[in-house]
Formats: sequence, structure tokens, C-alpha cells
Amino acid sequence: MDFTLNDEQRQLQQLARDFARKEIIPIAAEYDQKEELPWQVVEKAFEVGILNPTIPEHAGGLGLGMFDECLIGEELAYGCMGIYTVLMASELGIAPILIGGTQEQQQRFLTPLTEKAGLAAFALSEPNNGSDAAAMGTTAVLDGDEWVINGTKMWISNGGLAEVTVVFATTDRQGGHRATVALVVPRDAPGFTYNKIKHKMGQRASLTSELVFENVRVPRENQLGGLGDGFKIAMKTLDKTRIPVAAGSVGIARRALDESVKYARERAAFGKPIAEFQAIQFKLAEMAMGIETGRLMYQKAAWLVDQHQAHGYESAIAKAYCSEMAFSAANEAIQVHGGYGYVGEYPVEKLLRDVKLNMIYEGTNEIQRVVISRHLLK
Repeated sequence: MDFTLNDEQRQLQQLARDFARKEIIPIAAEYDQKEELPWQVVEKAFEVGILNPTIPEHAGGLGLGMFDECLIGEELAYGCMGIYTVLMASELGIAPILIGGTQEQQQRFLTPLTEKAGLAAFALSEPNNGSDAAAMGTTAVLDGDEWVINGTKMWISNGGLAEVTVVFATTDRQGGHRATVALVVPRDAPGFTYNKIKHKMGQRASLTSELVFENVRVPRENQLGGLGDGFKIAMKTLDKTRIPVAAGSVGIARRALDESVKYARERAAFGKPIAEFQAIQFKLAEMAMGIETGRLMYQKAAWLVDQHQAHGYESAIAKAYCSEMAFSAANEAIQVHGGYGYVGEYPVEKLLRDVKLNMIYEGTNEIQRVVISRHLLK
């Protein structure tokens, strides 16, 4: 085993770290309060090469692997998990095109995202089904050489703003996952509308939407894989993309630790800095232990992806462990800050609000435990 980053990876990590400190941290609180997506950050991320970096070289992209994507992700989430989610969710939308699309489809749908700042989206969840992904109600009916889509998707990051959205639908509501299809829908498709979901607890700088499809027509060549492949493509996508969620969680935990160390050194009680009290030191030590173990787990899962090895078990462990570890770290950071941690003067209350979603999206942590236990018992 070699835990050394190569020169290119160190440069990539430093690029993302500098980007977070310069472009994200100064505006994170503002856009959290405004509940707006900071498009200028998307444009700047495109300019420096960290937007959609997994688009393959044959489609005009950098073709970075999962390990490199996670190196970027940990640094960006340190700055703001909500803003990171905008970029991460675009990779989520790209992943099914890489998994189920032909080389021609990858070039057709992804090359435009290498020419100007643009996002992708992944539309699986619906108002009445989330974890039960096979029970979708959105329908796709083949009419000649076009698919006609009707239905509603819910909780879609970048929804309505993305240039391309991969939509999962069923050709037969009684057919289960064998009747599912994955279709790429362009942003300007007639009948495709969205409604922004407001008043979220956290990650307010990311756009979360309800998507509505009313007789939306897309050509048959926008279908990824074959009929019945939609559910399989969706599950293979989530097996991969929950790893960047784990990486982002480690970034949040790092921020919680750094803020806590800084505050503990500055805050005095009973005549000395609170950093000298063992009760505080133990909290910091627990955070550090979680960060180090979480990073090793997400990096192992990412390495497996890049080696084209099975990784669903490891990615489920990484996602569940890292998100829960980060939630605990953010919670303890508030405790270290005392009353100041409960208000917006310090960033730690935002960390807690933001990281809660990491335990829910891209498969709840309960679903991750199902994945893990099935692997153990199969």
C-alpha cells in the first residue's frame, strides 16, 4: 500500500483547497442566507478546471478518476457543503451517461459541458418514492422514434438549471425495475418545468427542485442502455457517487475540527484557554480519529472504482460512516463554541445543518446498512 499522492494529485488538491478558501468560504454564509446558487462559483470552477472533471478525454474533458474527484470534493466541502453539492450533483448527472451511454452519446451530451460552464442533473426520486426507487410513477411511452415522458421528480439537485438531466421512468407501473428506462432530457425540452424547493434546513446554496414533465418528448437516441436497464444504471451510478458524499463529509468534519481548535485556543475560562481542559481535548481527539478513519475508507472505495473492482459494499460503509462521523463532529464543534456555536456569528451551526443532508441523499444511511448487510449475508 502506498498512501503518497503523486505530484499531479498534490497540485489538484492544492488547487481545490485554494479555490475553497478564495472563492467559497468568503461567500458561503451569504448564499446560505439568500438561499441562492452562486453561479459565479460555477463559472470560476469551470475556468480553473474543477467543474465536471470526470468527463472523458474523448468527449473533451479531463477524464479524472474517482480518487481525484474525491480529493477535490473534500477540499470544496471544507468551504461549503451546499456549494460543493452543486458541483458534486453535476458529476452525479454525468455518471449514468458514462455508465450506460455509448461513446457517441457521451460526446453528444457531455462535450458541450466542456465548452462552457454548465451542469448536469440526476432525476430518480419522486414525491411518493425515495428509497423505493423501483416504484417510480413517472412514465415513458414510446411513440414512433420518440419517448413521451409524464410525471414528477422530487429533491433534484441542479434540477431545472442543468443543461442535461438523466430522467428515470417506467414503461409499465406494474413492471418493477425491469420496466425502467434512463432518458437524457435537455434543459429546453417543451413541457419540462421546475419548481424550486425553499426553506431547506441546510445546503441552501444548492438548488433543489421539483421537476414536472408534461408530454415531454425526447428522441429514442437519448435512451441510455436498453429497455429495462434504467434501474440498473441508477444503482450502479449511486454505488459510485455516494463516495464523493463521504469525501465531502470528511471535509465538513475537518472544518469543524479546525474551527474548534481555533476557538478553544482563543476562548478562556477559569483563567486559561479552554483548549487546556481535558473535556475539550477529548472532543478534538474524537474528531481527529473520525476524520482519519473516514478518509481512509472513502479513499479505499474510490481506489476500487478506479481499479474497476466491485465497490458497492465499501462505498456504502464510507457514505454512512463519514456522514455520521461528520454530523457528530459538527455537533461537538457547536458544544465547544458554547452559545456562540448556536448562532451564525461562527460557521459551526451551518456545518451541522449542511451535513444532515449527507445522511439522507444518494441513499439514506438506513439503505446503506441494507446494502452492507446484504453483502454480508448473500
